[in-house]
Amino acid sequence: MNPKAFFKMSYGMYVVCSKDGDKVNGQIANTVTQVASEPALIAVAINKKNLTHEYIDKSKVLTVSILAQDTPLSFIGNFGFKSGRDIDKFKGIDYTTQETGVPIVTDNALAYMEAKVIGQTDAVTHTVFVCQVISAEVVKEGEPMTYAYYHEVKRGSTPKSAPSYVEIKKEEKPVMSKYECTVCGYIYDPELGDPEGKIPPGTPFEKIPDNWVCPVCGAAKSDFKKV
Repeated sequence: MNPKAFFKMSYGMYVVCSKDGDKVNGQIANTVTQVASEPALIAVAINKKNLTHEYIDKSKVLTVSILAQDTPLSFIGNFGFKSGRDIDKFKGIDYTTQETGVPIVTDNALAYMEAKVIGQTDAVTHTVFVCQVISAEVVKEGEPMTYAYYHEVKRGSTPKSAPSYVEIKKEEKPVMSKYECTVCGYIYDPELGDPEGKIPPGTPFEKIPDNWVCPVCGAAKSDFKKV
């Protein structure tokens, strides 16, 4: 089974937050789906090992922030590749609270929803929480980030069907090696560089400054391997 087939399904990218008393946490999720409009219901799948799962299971409340297409990788890395057991994910992050008291992340968000869990289903490694939306607002206009965009553009991999891939092959340009972060799996593609980290396209991995870090999880350059 090729896991990349699932990248072709239509997903979004979200920050899902919850709380346990005074403690709060949030994480990146791509499995949030509207399942009914009257009443407004959404389904949210969360890994059972995650701290956010623990908080949702206890409090039965959560928020969902819909991320914009231009969301920086560092923001996604903060909520997606670090644990709230170790750091305060909300340090320096803009958020608000409403009825439930759960943080509503507004940084890089196009819209948000606040919801209460009305049912849940075991899904082996995950729990699918069915939630009734109690409030929803638009933060700003823009294009939402899709899971496919995150993998194919933000993570630096170029599909074989892309025009740039064909052009490089025809012109027989030298192929520069890609490198993978052994911590989070981010792929550094020299053809694309790392614009957010001020590394211009066409920069070989070997020419990147030694103090450069993974734009997703912050791992050191030494934590990368050639792929």
